[in-house]
Amino acid sequence: MKPATPPHGHAPQPPALPHEFAMRFTSTPRGARLARRLVSHRLNDWGHPYTTPANETLTLITAELTANAVRHGHVPGRDFHLRLTASGTAFRIEVTDTREEKQPTVTQHALDAGSESGRGLLLVDALADKWGVTHRPSAPGKTVWAELHLPTESVDTP
Repeated sequence: MKPATPPHGHAPQPPALPHEFAMRFTSTPRGARLARRLVSHRLNDWGHPYTTPANETLTLITAELTANAVRHGHVPGRDFHLRLTASGTAFRIEVTDTREEKQPTVTQHALDAGSESGRGLLLVDALADKWGVTHRPSAPGKTVWAELHLPTESVDTP
């Protein structure tokens, strides 16, 4: 028996499956650059071209989180892990390192005019809808994550 066709003549579309990209990177500036570039390429492949606000914003958030993992979360001989997921208009970036001592926060120090560091999380705080830190229960380290939600009209449909 043939399923009923809706009155408008189009069959309902299944919900969009989430996209996922995950990879380990060396905990070096080169690894952070590569992570940023691959996130930008993946977003382009997922329908968010390089020059769109979504791609540029998520790439900048990735750059800040991976730079922090390299600078503050580096443990010799250990890599960092990046995970990017997209489902509809929601994106989540997670960067996991193996250092527990540093708790990333936005501090007054970052606001000082003469400060040469500490502004990265200010950018993440300003650009992301939410961000935070999750400690790894079964291994040393932490995951710093950020979420971005796009307006519905920003999503390209095939």
